[in-house]
Amino acid sequence: MIYRMFKDLKLSQLGFGCMRFASDPETGEIDQAKVNAMFDLAIREGVNYFDTAYPYLGGKSELAMAEALSRYPRESYYIADKFPGHSLTAPIDNIALFNVSLRKCRTDYFDFYLFHNITEWSEKYYESKEYHIIPDILRMKEEGKIRHLGFSFHGGPDLLEDFLTRHEGQFDFVQIQLNYLDWTLQDAKRKYETILSHGLGVWVMEPCRGGKLAVLPEKESAKLKDLQQRNGGHEPWLSDASYSFRFLQELPEVKVILSGMNELFQVEDNLRTFREEKPLSTEERDILMDIAENLKQGVPCTACRYCCDGCPVGLDIPYLLECYNDYKFDSSITPSMRIDGLAEEKRPAACIGCGQCTHACPQKIDVPSALSELAEMYEKGPHWSEQVSKRVKLIQEDLR
Repeated sequence: MIYRMFKDLKLSQLGFGCMRFASDPETGEIDQAKVNAMFDLAIREGVNYFDTAYPYLGGKSELAMAEALSRYPRESYYIADKFPGHSLTAPIDNIALFNVSLRKCRTDYFDFYLFHNITEWSEKYYESKEYHIIPDILRMKEEGKIRHLGFSFHGGPDLLEDFLTRHEGQFDFVQIQLNYLDWTLQDAKRKYETILSHGLGVWVMEPCRGGKLAVLPEKESAKLKDLQQRNGGHEPWLSDASYSFRFLQELPEVKVILSGMNELFQVEDNLRTFREEKPLSTEERDILMDIAENLKQGVPCTACRYCCDGCPVGLDIPYLLECYNDYKFDSSITPSMRIDGLAEEKRPAACIGCGQCTHACPQKIDVPSALSELAEMYEKGPHWSEQVSKRVKLIQEDLR
């Protein structure tokens, strides 16, 4: 097992993400026997980091993880959990909810604790004086119930810099979406460098982009398999996913790489990849970057901002095109949340189609058409508000 030192802790670089446990097809309940078997295999091979969150799997992830880990000494593993500030619609008793998670995880403290999902939309709740989230959770750290505090982040690089600057000295690590596609698509390279500039540890989520890099389109996967054959084919077990992890292993300050495993074969494959470091060759790295470019379906915006100077309605066009490119690859909820964080008059539907931006664009991007399409994609959803009501109900039930 590859390990990384963080402060005085020896962490398995492969972290077990607990968001996607398999369910029993008959009952809909988490298949606890399968979870136990996966954990047993992972722990036997050296995995010691387990990541959950209060709302995962409708609140059942914490319970399933705790059941599987309860068969091992508490000092033999590290637990990471998250506070769902992005799921609130009104102030609550933050400490009471924190204690709910402690009980569900069968522990007196969290080794790692995160503010869940900081974005342009959710930052206002985390920083609200009325909601009082950050001061309450910092108090839990002062009382020793949190050993290391961080946050997971799905926003843009400018927000990351601003948020870290405003809260300098409060955090130990930041968890970001990072993979060889988002290295450029979401400017994860800049986010990685921003975290390092603040002296914090880097944690990685979505290393395979929700599975899309774990099973590549046949044409792209063939490029990796052809390379293996040209190199003698001595390691036919190299999966598409393994290349994603090896790309991240080369980033020296990445301490933990989370993988949401729900089948034994996924655990086995990941354990092979993390057994020892195997640096990418120049040819492998070039192929991955080529695959990343081929997977993109958006526009070639370089964020030069020439388009912004003459925009009559003052839109942040590079920001919106970044959301557009993300939508074009995967209609996930993340770009929707980022647009939710904008005032109504700054959203893509506010574009009046004057075309001045296209005239100013060195890439000659048809910005009005892209923003019109973005507005349509945003309108169709998915929207975070559709999920919040379910999570609010869960919180209310747990706090009764």
